[in-house]
Amino acid sequence: MVGELDADAVVEYFRGKSILITGSTGFLGKVLVEKILRVQPDVKKLFLLIRANDVESAKQRVETEVTGRTIFHVLKEKHGNSFEDFIQEKVCPLAGDIVYENLGVDKAKLTELSKEIDIIVNGAATTNFYERYDVAFDTNVMGAKHICEFAKRCEKLKMLLHVSTAYVAGEKEGILPEKPLLVGETMREGIHLDIEYELNLIKEIRRKLEINCSSEIAGKRTMKELGLKRAREFGWPNTYVFTKAMGEMLLGHLRGDIPLIIIRPSIITSILREPYPGWMEGIRTIDSFIVGYAKRALSVFLVDPNLIMDVVPGDMVVNAMMVAMAAHSEEQAQHTFHVTSSLRNPVPYTVLAESAHRYFLLNPPCHGKNGEPVRMSRMRFFRSLPRFRAYMAVKFRLPLEQILRLLSIVGCGAFSRRYDELSRKYRYVMHISELYAPYTLFRGCFDDMNTERLRAVMANKQNDMSRGYGFGFDPQSIDWDDYFFRVHIPGVVKYLLN
Repeated sequence: MVGELDADAVVEYFRGKSILITGSTGFLGKVLVEKILRVQPDVKKLFLLIRANDVESAKQRVETEVTGRTIFHVLKEKHGNSFEDFIQEKVCPLAGDIVYENLGVDKAKLTELSKEIDIIVNGAATTNFYERYDVAFDTNVMGAKHICEFAKRCEKLKMLLHVSTAYVAGEKEGILPEKPLLVGETMREGIHLDIEYELNLIKEIRRKLEINCSSEIAGKRTMKELGLKRAREFGWPNTYVFTKAMGEMLLGHLRGDIPLIIIRPSIITSILREPYPGWMEGIRTIDSFIVGYAKRALSVFLVDPNLIMDVVPGDMVVNAMMVAMAAHSEEQAQHTFHVTSSLRNPVPYTVLAESAHRYFLLNPPCHGKNGEPVRMSRMRFFRSLPRFRAYMAVKFRLPLEQILRLLSIVGCGAFSRRYDELSRKYRYVMHISELYAPYTLFRGCFDDMNTERLRAVMANKQNDMSRGYGFGFDPQSIDWDDYFFRVHIPGVVKYLLN
């Protein structure tokens, strides 16, 4: 690790660098691209690998899904009429996809890139907890393999940074260390994971689906159920974290002497400080709770409000990524960082619940028939899955069955609307609650000793905002109640709810 850093040294590190970034159309990818361009306009080139058929389509996606977003407005104001020229000079869209060998890029272009790239940031992933196994495997596992293979070809590569998730720890309890995942390691003692076998299993299931001429819907359901079954067999709660864990394993196993950083954020939330506090895209774990509550679609939830909710603002994750790259550049080693808050500044779910209730009491999102504000009642919480299921059965499933019997006797009419309404609400609440149960009932605490050493390198300078930016990623600086009430929940309302 280099000696003490400050914001100027981190910014200087990116001067003249050519950086390949995957996943730039995602939330975290946009935050990273914007920050690099804003703080270091003398970066040489940002090559953005975009899933597209050709360069023109890739360019169009960058313009609409990346640089055209709200988060780039500060940069637009800074450059004025020359913004488009600046983007054209610094940003190079590449049509390709990490699911393919050679990243789906033309061989001649790939050879050219391999001579120019200094840094690779792999942020591409499918984050759907209940994704098709084949889709998640292609992106999160094979994608990591293909990125690593390309990295080995890069003649002057100084760093490969891979964005993973802290929840590759599965559902373990207690203090969870920042240690690499080894090939074959599982969350269940005595069980070995063979990644090659998983790949062949997917191929075999695909072949059977084709032979049986299965419908697209049937194939999708089969692959989703397969992913969940395989994940749980090895001790992971869902397909997303299972495949992300395998991706980490392959990177560590195949990297050789490539400098590798694994960044493991917990639940990523809206921007805390810059460029726009509260900005976000895409509904994440806790945002489903907030949106459901605001729409009065959720009156109950499966969560222990006293358990720790490990969240971290998106700009803090990007700050940690940039500092880690500057601190460990060209080190022929692997470093793993938990960018998390449960150890340094733990916040229980009850803080979010109270902040949300207080916010929507003062800013009611729903109105009655005559336009009057509707008073928001407190949400009811259940701390265990059996109690939650029992409540939902009595409150919703039994009434649904009674209404269904009435419908069969008297025909549709007035009952059908009520039945549809209750049925939708029941399915929504059960789906959301059970999907997020591994997180709302999570009893682990992420150690961040490596990340703390990284913070120490920045030595009291990481929160310096005198230049209009900083590189802070210490969760101890966050007042969670204030953040939720004044930043995050208003951001959910502005960018997601409306």
